[in-house]
Amino acid sequence: MAAPRVTMEVGNDGVAIITLINPPVNALAIPIVAGLKDKFEEATSRDDVKAIVLTGNGGRFSGGFDINVFQKVHGAGDVSLMPDVSVELVVNLIEDCKKPIVAAVEGLALGGGLELAMGCHARIAAPKTQLGLPELTLGVIPGFGGTQRLPRLVGLSKAIEMMLLSKSITSEEGWKLGLIDAVVTSEELLKCLLLLRAPEFDLYEAKVFKELVMLDTSRGLVHVFFAQRATSKVKYRFKDPKYRG
Repeated sequence: MAAPRVTMEVGNDGVAIITLINPPVNALAIPIVAGLKDKFEEATSRDDVKAIVLTGNGGRFSGGFDINVFQKVHGAGDVSLMPDVSVELVVNLIEDCKKPIVAAVEGLALGGGLELAMGCHARIAAPKTQLGLPELTLGVIPGFGGTQRLPRLVGLSKAIEMMLLSKSITSEEGWKLGLIDAVVTSEELLKCLLLLRAPEFDLYEAKVFKELVMLDTSRGLVHVFFAQRATSKVKYRFKDPKYRG
């Protein structure tokens, strides 16, 4: 069996496709997590990459973090066996990326796999895809940002239900809840995502907008309103004069 790995292909259209390869469910083993970090950093730094698609090989997105890592650490009593690069770090790296990142989800996205997808800026899924955070059945919590991102997408009550009961939902249910942005056939999944194009205008405004949306609500509305007031004074930088006020 081939070693777990992450590949990246960049098309002439500027779309980079990053693929998880670790059969049968593309578990987030240590080489996968490290490979994700490397590929995303490369894609972010390359001028020819305008947008990024994250997907899994073999009709499955990811079944989550490789629990064999926990078992090895517990058995050996040696925390140094834990990876230097965490899934949480990679998810934060994805979320903070200035380039649009879309998850192409098929088959299943469970545990760390769903947390990885939630870090992307949008999620497009094939029909009947399983989505869930079943970590509590293993005696752990969704520790890669799922406890914070899932409620923001589906609402607090539904998020608590999904996590406490380790309940999976389908992509169709996820679309109704706001977890999934679109459901398309498996054949159309990547074809749909390849329609991504860099916007015609300067990306600075999009970056400012995303930072405002992602502001931690725990800071309070007053903090957010002041941030909005400051950024609203930014000079228009659209290239096309028709967009100027």
